[in-house]
Amino acid sequence: MALTRAAWLLLAWLGVASGLRAETERAVDFDRDVAPLLSRRCLDCHGGADPKGGLDLSHRGRAAKGGDSGTAVTPGDLSASELWQRVDRDEMPPKKPLTADEKRVLRSWIESGARWGTDPIDPYRFTTEARAGYDWWSLRPVHRPEPPAISGDVQAWAESGNAIDRFVAAKLTDQKLAPSPEADRRTLLRRVTFDLIGLPPTAAEIEAFENDREPGAYERVVERLLGSPHFGERWARHWLDIVRFGESQGFERDRLRANSWPYRDWVIQAFNADLPYDEFARRQIAGDVLSPGDVPSLFATGFLVAGAYDEVGQNQQSATMRAVVRQDELEDIIGTTGQTFLGLTVNCARCHDHKFDPIRQTEYYQFAAALAGVRHGERGYQTDEIRTEIAALQMRREEIETARRNLEEPVLAAIRLARAENHPVPPTPMARWDFDGDFQDRIGTLHGAPHGKARTEGGKLVLDGKGSYVSTAPVPRELRAKTLEAWVQPADLGQRGGGVLSVQTTDGVLFDSIVYAERDASQWMAGSNGFVRTESFQGPAETEPQLVHVAIVYGEDGTVTGYRNGLPYGRPYESPGLQGFPAGATEILFGLRHGTSSGGNRLFSGAIETAQLYDRALTAEEVAASAGRTDLVTSEELAGAMSPEQRAAREVLIKELKRVDSRLKTLRSNSVYCVNPRSPEPTHLLLRGNPGSPAEIVRPAGIASLGATAADFGLSADAPEGERRRHLAEWIASRENPLFARVIVNRLWQYHFGRGLVASSNDFGFNGGLPTHPELLDWLASELVDAKWSLKHVHRLIVQSATYRQGSRLRREGLSVDADNRFHWRHTPQRLEAETLRDTILTASGELNPKVGGPPYQDFRTYTFNSQFYEMQDPVGPEFNRRTVYRTWIRSARSPLLDVFDCPDPSTTAPRRPVTTTPVQSLSLLNNSFILRMSDTMAARVTAECGDDRPRQVAQAYRRAYGREPAGEELARAETFVQQYGLPALCRVLFNSNEFLFVD
Repeated sequence: MALTRAAWLLLAWLGVASGLRAETERAVDFDRDVAPLLSRRCLDCHGGADPKGGLDLSHRGRAAKGGDSGTAVTPGDLSASELWQRVDRDEMPPKKPLTADEKRVLRSWIESGARWGTDPIDPYRFTTEARAGYDWWSLRPVHRPEPPAISGDVQAWAESGNAIDRFVAAKLTDQKLAPSPEADRRTLLRRVTFDLIGLPPTAAEIEAFENDREPGAYERVVERLLGSPHFGERWARHWLDIVRFGESQGFERDRLRANSWPYRDWVIQAFNADLPYDEFARRQIAGDVLSPGDVPSLFATGFLVAGAYDEVGQNQQSATMRAVVRQDELEDIIGTTGQTFLGLTVNCARCHDHKFDPIRQTEYYQFAAALAGVRHGERGYQTDEIRTEIAALQMRREEIETARRNLEEPVLAAIRLARAENHPVPPTPMARWDFDGDFQDRIGTLHGAPHGKARTEGGKLVLDGKGSYVSTAPVPRELRAKTLEAWVQPADLGQRGGGVLSVQTTDGVLFDSIVYAERDASQWMAGSNGFVRTESFQGPAETEPQLVHVAIVYGEDGTVTGYRNGLPYGRPYESPGLQGFPAGATEILFGLRHGTSSGGNRLFSGAIETAQLYDRALTAEEVAASAGRTDLVTSEELAGAMSPEQRAAREVLIKELKRVDSRLKTLRSNSVYCVNPRSPEPTHLLLRGNPGSPAEIVRPAGIASLGATAADFGLSADAPEGERRRHLAEWIASRENPLFARVIVNRLWQYHFGRGLVASSNDFGFNGGLPTHPELLDWLASELVDAKWSLKHVHRLIVQSATYRQGSRLRREGLSVDADNRFHWRHTPQRLEAETLRDTILTASGELNPKVGGPPYQDFRTYTFNSQFYEMQDPVGPEFNRRTVYRTWIRSARSPLLDVFDCPDPSTTAPRRPVTTTPVQSLSLLNNSFILRMSDTMAARVTAECGDDRPRQVAQAYRRAYGREPAGEELARAETFVQQYGLPALCRVLFNSNEFLFVD
């Protein structure tokens, strides 16, 4: 029989009640009798920071002092004890007066001298009507119960499975319910296959199972599925829901995290390998600390940073606001860790003691101190396999370079010899400034005017970066394609963002500029208004403040190319388009990125020896000639001087070199989005959670209600970051933690049955649900521990139980007693999750790409305009037909098809997905472009398999969709439908059916 909350509270009080009844036979003991009474009935109001009426009964001294109404307790004198007088008149507690037994305890205590015991009374020691105490059901140690003995009508059923069924049978008997007969073999195989691997069984697998009458046939199926590589994909998706895994930052910028997928792969591999659950948890919290140098353990720490990251908030100028954002980030990490592994809303104690669960605010900040060094970021890694491959590629690269030099050097020598008597002529600019004593344009009329302390000295323009710059007269004609060129020497390599040479409209709104070190330290870039024409050249950084030649070329097609000392600088890139600068409303600036005649921002510190402006895009050869490089030979020039045989051989070498370099770059730049720890700052308790109101410093520790001794890590407030997470991981994943095993076996039960033994799988606290089968929950938790934390062992127990193997047919007597099927008198049908639905459609159409692991596919087009934006698409190709778990999970980019089937937002944890029914779902299964394509593909495959034989086509479509043959009436109706509307339309109808969407 299900226990109500009131019944649970009654059971929690049974010990007190029995003591109250025996009170007349023994002396009243404060700790045994009085403290529990005061805790449960008085301290909610008369305790804490602001006790009502000024009366605090939790401390000896405060209780003796009394409250606003005077002395509360006078030892030995009931008439002078205001507490007793109020209780005796049933005025206190106001809504539910004490019982007669409770009054006798209180009276005996006062009459016998009101002797105090443990001081103060721990307000969390006992559960009350308003909150949980240390004796709350989920906080008690896990004890392995004996499966109950079963007799009567359900005995044979209970004995047909395993111990799970005896616990379930006992509850069914209490409710006067009977279990349902076992499901037919097709239904059972379909159910267990979807549950364990998230894919449908094939028609051949169904037929084989239906015909296998040897003992252990079902058990063999279970073992096959548990050993499938797709098992990890299925259960990793459940886990990623819980930990709010996403592959973009979220918030307003939502930048793509292109290297966060290794965490997803690690989870898949961990489930496939049946990594012990305690180790599974420890590695996600502190894998890099527990196993230094182990790459998979580094991947595992992606758990802590799987959530959204406020990139803008973390980098704003206000230290106060950054502190607020950081506390919000920590709350998210603490909340996810607490709910995922402990089923407790630890984060609710950020601003005050938890209102419902025994978690003090101090404990929240102790938990925070354990995670204080956790930061979002990337970390490089190399495996032994990668290092071996790099060494082999480096050897291959040397071989290619040697062959290339042997081929090219004779030709290069001949070109340079011929060029020695014919130096290339530098191009002619439209304006040139040599700053030889003035700021004049030596070619045209763009003469400059100095501002601030800008001056010429030694044939250079000297700029101090503190207000000095030069502006010119208006440019007389429109500028579009152009080249900016300067010989420049930075005074300080540490400066950021100063403009050397800029073309801007006179209002300062539009500009293109040679900029030093604005986004990438010590590198040159093409600055522009709002960065609309700016990307990193990814060129080499300056290492000393020397004179260098810098040119930036803006082509007609929008391509922006950088040069340094006549050589290409990094890589060119394509900007959104070429910016036109109008005649008469454009000026040139030196030393200032952009601004107005009254000044601007980002000033450059250093010297400019010469600057030139071209009203066209120079070629690479012209830039080299202008820079004075006579030794440069372009690739085209070299190729033109070779014989056809030499060119062909060179092209082969260059192609191979590019392949090797590309692979080397990939291998050397391997990085993963994971915990990137920093040395923790001191953790203060924050009054009301406000970073602006720090109180005492706290040290790393756990939650006392989960074991006072285990919760004390023995660390100081300045303990190293790694030690903090290591102790936290060991405490959370310990055998003594009463919640750790309970929470995960409840999650497994939920995903197999649609509802957990505790419905609120992320909250085992006072506001959460109560277990329908508490003994079964503890038995499963004990089994997990005894099986050395093997999750597959628990899966095996569940799916092999008679409870799981029941049919799903509705029965009137069951509905009238237990409409929600909380006691499992049948198996509740479950709708396919969004991802499983898509995977099943791919399977039915023959398009599923079974590749396991690796980088995700992208079903969007992305572009950046200050923030990163995503445009959803329906891409075509085998690489996009992988299982949906391998999709790139963007927080601001929702898939229309997945979204309508309740696929959760990865910004928040989703311990249990909602299941809605809306017209949009059916419309999507009829009209979504993916559905239309898959219907056409399935129809084409069926036609290829069956030819134009319509009955065979229909039968094959049914086998692909349902794993069965159509019944006689179905076949006839489907044939008529195909004749009228075509085979693809039938495939759409099958995809839209309940039999396809639901698993019985």
